Amino acid sequence: MQDNALKEAESKMRKTVAVLDHDLAGIRTGRATPALLDSIRVDYYGAPTPLNQIAGVSAPEARLLVIQPWDRTILPVIEKAILKSELGLTPSNDGNVIRLVVPILSEERRRDLVKVVRKRVEAGKIAIRNVRRDILEQLRGLERDKQISLDIYQQAQERLQKLTDAFIVEVSKVGQAKEDELLEV
Repeated sequence: MQDNALKEAESKMRKTVAVLDHDLAGIRTGRATPALLDSIRVDYYGAPTPLNQIAGVSAPEARLLVIQPWDRTILPVIEKAILKSELGLTPSNDGNVIRLVVPILSEERRRDLVKVVRKRVEAGKIAIRNVRRDILEQLRGLERDKQISLDIYQQAQERLQKLTDAFIVEVSKVGQAKEDELLEV
């Protein structure tokens, strides 16, 4: 029983790290990556559709993104969606593709983005601690209901704490890697 609870905790903590990693991929670093556009939704025939489902997105150069829609009639709609997003990028349309030049970030903007990264990393750590708290409650309930002994409860609690510590370190590493990427000139 306690093994199932610990497996559930590990699974949820892994998902937290994956969500944080995906979330941080959307933060602009001055380097073009198709992941920058993952959050953009385009009004495609009345339905908000992810950009990567209606167009091919590539990064042929370090600071250039090229968006090639499968239906050329939606080029203006894609442009509007990019302009509305908080990316701060200006699209240029040549009738076939949209080009996005990713400008070099100023030092001030880099510092602001590092603050955003730190907030998201802290939110990830809190999510991991919340998983620990929930699983600890499950284990306490099992111990209270006499389904597991006090010794097994304490061992499971120690294993849960070690698991939590390991994932907190992993979240910190993900955040530090993103900070290093942001501060790299």
